[in-house]
Amino acid sequence: MSPPPTLVPRLFDKSRLAPATLTTAQYRDLLKDAHQQLQTEFDNGTCVRLLVSARALAVDEVLHHVWSGAGLGRQPDISLLAVGGYGRGELHPCSDIDVLILHNLPSLSPDLQETISGFIARLWDLGLDIGSSVRSLEECVENVGQDITIATNLLEVRTLSGPDHLRQSLLQLTRPLWTGAAFFEAKKEEQLARHGKHNFTEYNLEPDLKNAPGGLRDIQTIAWVAKRHFDATTLYDLVNHGFLTEYEYRQLMEGEAFLWRIRFLLHMLSKRNENRLLFDYQKTIANLLGYTDSNANRAVEQFMKAYYRAAMNLSMLNELLLQYFDETILKTEADSEIVPLNDHFQLRDNHIEVRHHQVFAKHPSALLEIFLILAENTLIQGVRASTIRLIMVEARKINDDFRQNPRNRELFISILRAPHALFSTLRRMKRYGVLGAYLPAFGAIVGQMQYDLFHIYTVDAHTLLVIKNMRRFRYQEGAEQFPVVAEVAQRLPKLELLYIAGLFHDIGKGRGGDHSDLGSVDAREFCLSHGLSVREANLVAWLTQKHLLMSVTAQKQDVSDPEVIHKFAAQVGDLVHLDYLYALTVADICATNPKLWNSWRASLLRQLYQQTRRALRRGLNNPVDRQEWIHETRINALEILVDEQGRDENRINEIWTGLGEDYFLRESASDIAWHTAAILAHGDDTRPLVTIKESHGTQFEGATQIFVYTRDLPNLFAASVATLDHLHLTVLDARIITAENRYSLDTYIVLDEDNTQITDPDRLEYIQANLEKALSHPDQYPTIVQKRLPRQLKHFSVKTMVNISNDIHRQQTVLEVITLDRPGLLARIGLIFMEHGVNLQNARIATLGERAEDVFFITDRDSHPISNPDLCEKLANALRSQLDTVN
Repeated sequence: MSPPPTLVPRLFDKSRLAPATLTTAQYRDLLKDAHQQLQTEFDNGTCVRLLVSARALAVDEVLHHVWSGAGLGRQPDISLLAVGGYGRGELHPCSDIDVLILHNLPSLSPDLQETISGFIARLWDLGLDIGSSVRSLEECVENVGQDITIATNLLEVRTLSGPDHLRQSLLQLTRPLWTGAAFFEAKKEEQLARHGKHNFTEYNLEPDLKNAPGGLRDIQTIAWVAKRHFDATTLYDLVNHGFLTEYEYRQLMEGEAFLWRIRFLLHMLSKRNENRLLFDYQKTIANLLGYTDSNANRAVEQFMKAYYRAAMNLSMLNELLLQYFDETILKTEADSEIVPLNDHFQLRDNHIEVRHHQVFAKHPSALLEIFLILAENTLIQGVRASTIRLIMVEARKINDDFRQNPRNRELFISILRAPHALFSTLRRMKRYGVLGAYLPAFGAIVGQMQYDLFHIYTVDAHTLLVIKNMRRFRYQEGAEQFPVVAEVAQRLPKLELLYIAGLFHDIGKGRGGDHSDLGSVDAREFCLSHGLSVREANLVAWLTQKHLLMSVTAQKQDVSDPEVIHKFAAQVGDLVHLDYLYALTVADICATNPKLWNSWRASLLRQLYQQTRRALRRGLNNPVDRQEWIHETRINALEILVDEQGRDENRINEIWTGLGEDYFLRESASDIAWHTAAILAHGDDTRPLVTIKESHGTQFEGATQIFVYTRDLPNLFAASVATLDHLHLTVLDARIITAENRYSLDTYIVLDEDNTQITDPDRLEYIQANLEKALSHPDQYPTIVQKRLPRQLKHFSVKTMVNISNDIHRQQTVLEVITLDRPGLLARIGLIFMEHGVNLQNARIATLGERAEDVFFITDRDSHPISNPDLCEKLANALRSQLDTVN
């Protein structure tokens, strides 16, 4: 689109180029004024298409002027060409300016080489980001034949200065080097590699507007392929060639215009050629584009939802059009193998297609039937592009009559019950617009994001990943990674109930209110309207409403406490509900954030599941007795120590006598055996005992476990976590036990700062030595190292929340802190505890994206609950004040 005649003069006063030469300062002032006017025009609502075109024309004038001033305009065999995006006449505020200096000389004389080098250097001096190459025609021909990127750049080439016949010769010589088919295959492979760098998803938290799936490069790839084949000059030419429909052309243009507005603002804000939509700019751009906070969604979430939807739509069009090009233009149908499936569909080269173009119009239920066939037939490799086009058109016609049709409801449930490819089938249904049209509540969450680092996928992408995980439980790969939950999933009476719960568990997000409650209502209504029994509907509704119950219990409560297990078992009610909830919970966590799921978290949930299953089998009226639990743990630990290790039972009992009952309630038999063996070996040594092992067979499998045994002294926790912080360790969990003999038995579950297990023996020895030294003098509290806050965390505001309550049963005070995660957080909290005379008895440490949600079980110096309200208030105020100051 060429800018109107009045725009370029407003942007760029050409009369300022009247002198034959200008100083560098004069050029820079001219470009600076043009840049400022560019911003003014944008603020006044001028179309971005016009602005990027006008900027290209303005830069044309400057380059031509500098070229002429260098004396290069008088050379008959050398030209200055614009290539790439600049060759298309598109320059965003900070885009690279790619030029080719093309000549037809046997070689460049030293004087000419020096002149050209001076010209390029002058452009850099002007502040222009120049990408330049100097090539002869012969060199260009050689390079184009070897490099698809160069071949692509030369599809869009303009002469800026010098004879145009060189450009024409270049195109004539290079065009035969790439056939249409070869060019298409190369661009397809190039796109595949590019998408792979972005995890093949449009839904990255900080997406690349240019290179990610659904980005500007996807639109350009369509144009390049068609230009090479049709010799088209604009995208609309593809409509005339029958390659694009009018509707698809409008979608491409609207999507491109939206991305261009964002990219324009990114360049203006970052003052560089920035194409990543970083957290640094998302909020500002949302506001500049007119989005405002609502009760249900923040402005930035609305903006990113619009982006993700646009990107998914562009990605789908790119996929469709490239497939259509491959099927209808490059491949002949003469050799196709056609296999009829039924009256509506057939296979062509193992891709399903309609048997005639009126199938969906005359038989609307075929819109679901085709997906059922895909889910039931493993030999089908995909859907033909012409059929995808028809599906996308007809999906827009789905209405209440379609949704209430018994046949369609039967088909949809049958898809959920199908034996194969459920995830890929539902994903296709979503991308083609069918799933969101059939389930409007699902359509509302497409592209819905939450502005945090915990939920790294949009709600719709997360939902389908949950179902994918559920399917994995049924296969060998899943059985190896999730041995217990895979076994549980195999005995679920009706797997489709699990899938429906997965489909609806987050469907209420973005509406305001509790998404679990909203989703529960939707799930129950769906089940009843689709022929499920009331009992099944109630189960699915309960799973949807309680889908966070198990993870929250495992994360924030002590699952080794019989009281916690009994309370959780009472909420679950029976083994069937427990099995379904366990499978849903694991699938949900794994689909939220890959960093969230690790072996210690898996073991934590596994322990909660197994203990609850045991409690339910005993019966809720016959809970596990506290003394019975303690007795069983002691017996099991003794078997390890005496029968397996041959240790003296009398000496073991001497040590155990002073440890108290809480120790045997809160530690596993295997860890008690490990602790006891270490204490026996330590003997009468008065120095702190520190021993380290890899966690196996415990709730923290896969992490590194540090056990500390020393006389109980003030500041032990503060000194310990400060030292661990100095050692660049991440604390996953802390278990602090003060025994009756006034010794402290502390366990820290840690990973390296990159969330990996610590396996280097020298490093483990170094950690042990540093802890022993620090805990010998805990009053000499290590200085908290001030570490730089990671870039992404700087853009999140998590106001510190502190909740304090007393646990009468455990005789402890429960303190919950929700705050922004940052390096050294636990060390800072430990210092605050120390300053207020607080002893830590236990802790549950959880990091959810940018949020730390930690629960501490604390007492006063005398090991009593903190009953003084003034102390509680001072402690809470200190935490809020100091942690928010660090923010």
